[in-house]
Amino acid sequence: MAMASSLNLSSSPSLSPLFSSKTHLFFCHSLLQNNPFLHNYHRYATSLTVASRLGLSSYRGSGLDQVRAQAPSSETEPAVPPYNVLITGSTKGIGYALAKEFLKAGDNVLICSRSAERVESTVQSLREEFGEQHVWGTRCDVKEGQDVKDLVSFAKRNLGYIDIWINNAGSNAYSYKPLAEASDEDLIEVVNTNTLGLMLCCREAIKMMLNQPRGGHIFNIDGAGSDGRPTPRFAAYGATKRSVVHLTKSLQSELQMQDVKNVVVHNLSPGMVTTDLLMSGATTKQAKFFINVLAEPAEVVAEYLVPNIRSIIANGSMKPTYIRFLTGLKAYSQIFSRFAFGARRNRYVLED
Repeated sequence: MAMASSLNLSSSPSLSPLFSSKTHLFFCHSLLQNNPFLHNYHRYATSLTVASRLGLSSYRGSGLDQVRAQAPSSETEPAVPPYNVLITGSTKGIGYALAKEFLKAGDNVLICSRSAERVESTVQSLREEFGEQHVWGTRCDVKEGQDVKDLVSFAKRNLGYIDIWINNAGSNAYSYKPLAEASDEDLIEVVNTNTLGLMLCCREAIKMMLNQPRGGHIFNIDGAGSDGRPTPRFAAYGATKRSVVHLTKSLQSELQMQDVKNVVVHNLSPGMVTTDLLMSGATTKQAKFFINVLAEPAEVVAEYLVPNIRSIIANGSMKPTYIRFLTGLKAYSQIFSRFAFGARRNRYVLED
């Protein structure tokens, strides 16, 4: 989720027949370069660096060797559908939409949330639609290490293994203000959920999947700030999302250095999704503009992401990927259409 504040729409040039296509493209590029709303349209390198390769010897005798020793020595069994899918923070928003889309594809889904009440009601609703044999749920606060370990135990008892683990749980504390005005509680909530929680989930997911004959795939969801662009009024959130990309790269390197071939960590970018998290920040002219132009409902995003996720497993690919819904080309096109034809005006919020 991201909010725009660097663009002054009131001073934006009006559309003119004198504008050439080249001018439009330059103007759109300028918007993309200077607005924190538009994140994650650069492709991040995921290959292991030479330095990492040379540093392999420095890990001997460390805990990494112990993790590597856990990896199965036999060939990974092919993962055939239906897949077992675990999604954190999946009782609402994009997590819930992803869960439904996997269920529509015939997969088995384990949802979780830190609210036991939301888990119970969501499981009941999904089971009524997709059947009891395909849906499980349990409470889990990703900030708590024991909760995440209990989540893994629950998954093993009820599903046996997990093919796809999606780290979706995140928080911005529903706070949009300069860092100097942020409370201790809000900062701790954001950092512990988005950074510590992600690390705990990745650690336990990797340990679980190393010993699975089918291996497994972990998808870390990014957000505004993950490409290094500024996120004014929610700086802490942007900083934590920037760390998602670094953590994913580091885990990819660690697994390659350990010669682990049955576990892969990927990045997943849903772009701007019209969830409560995003809409609660629609308080400025710029924010309203970009929400209307670029945001999409969670269901639309999930319909795109889930087939792409499933195709990775179906094709047997064990290479890290970065799946994006809102690409640079798509963003350029939609911004251009807005200025050229007035498209997407007032889709979700009334603009001034």
